[in-house]
Formats: sequence, C-alpha cells, structure tokens
Amino acid sequence: MAILSKKDANLILDPLADNNPITIQVLGICSALAITAELQASVVMAISVIFVMGVGNVVISLLRNVIPSKIRIIVQLVVVATLVIIVDQVLKAFAYELSKTLGAFVGLIITNCIIMGRFEAFALGNGLWRSFLDGIGNALGYGVILIIVGFFRELLGSGTLFGIPVLGDPIAKTGLYSIGYENNGFMIIPPAALIVVGIIIWVQRSRNRALIEEA
Repeated sequence: MAILSKKDANLILDPLADNNPITIQVLGICSALAITAELQASVVMAISVIFVMGVGNVVISLLRNVIPSKIRIIVQLVVVATLVIIVDQVLKAFAYELSKTLGAFVGLIITNCIIMGRFEAFALGNGLWRSFLDGIGNALGYGVILIIVGFFRELLGSGTLFGIPVLGDPIAKTGLYSIGYENNGFMIIPPAALIVVGIIIWVQRSRNRALIEEA
C-alpha cells in the first residue's frame, strides 16, 4: 500500500519541476540573488525555509477554523515571524559565522512571497497532512533552485565548494586564485544569479514545451 496517494505525492513533486516557486511562479528571487554566492549559505537557507514552511503550514491549518478572516494576515505574519526567530537563534547558537553571512536575509524569510502565498492559498483551506506536504514540497522546490545556483556560483566564482578548493591546485591557493584556475569574479555578484536562474528556466522549458507561455 502506497504511503502517499498520487494526489498527495503531487503536492511534493509538482513544485520540484512543473510548478517550481522560483522558475515558474517567479517568487523568492531576492534570496536567490543575495545569498547564493556560497553553497553552504544556500543549503542553510533552503533548510531554514523547509522548516518554516513545513511547520508554518501545519500551524495555519490547525488554526484555520478559529482565525477571524479580518486578521488572518496578521496571524500568518506572527506565525512565520516566530518560526524565523527560532531559526535565527539556532543559527546564532550553533553556526554564528554563517548566521553573520546570511545576516538580514534570514529575517527576510518573514516576507518571502512563497511562504505567505502557501499559507493563504493552501493551508487556510486544507487539512494538516496535506498542508504539511504542500509546505515541504514548495520549500523543496525553492531550496533545490537555491542549491543549484549556489553550486555553480561558488564553483565558478571562487573555485570552491563549501569553502573547499575544487578547481585548480587545492594546496597552492593564494588570494582569490587557485593555481590552474582563475576565478570568475562575475559569478559572485548578484546579477550572476539571474543568469544561472535564467539558464535553469531555459533548460526546464526546453524539456517541457507545455511550460512555454503563448505570446
């Protein structure tokens, strides 16, 4: 017997491909531009959003029948702000240097359109389990793109992955250059993220022509 029905499985699988929050819905672009110069920061941000969206969707679903419609946005902001504070405090306690790298962008998870959109469009109208799957699925779709962008930006921009030299001679690394590979400084500035995201969108639409919007 399958653990997930096909309908439930699609809540996780669709945002990974044909309904990705970044490449299809064009949401959450700011964080993709800002924090993806390092793969480690991309992974941590992805995990943070998975936690916030998964737990947040569950909380909103549990409260959906008691939240007055006039204050639902305020309640959603309180829920996501509380979860983001938890994430921020955990990072400061266990990964302080990384928390400084991410800086204000952890706090800006509160205003992430993907999270508020799923609270409003899905969690308010669905049960706990499906809301949890929807939150996890959309967060994974967001996280996958962040990690892909972070992978290529750090690899080509710094010649490293997770700070470990990969391109060139890992022993003879000095300054911004590793012997045998000259870092592409353009890849570590925010516009490079747009280029990488654009290439991902091009590949995605090349493989699935149905995603191409009619003029």
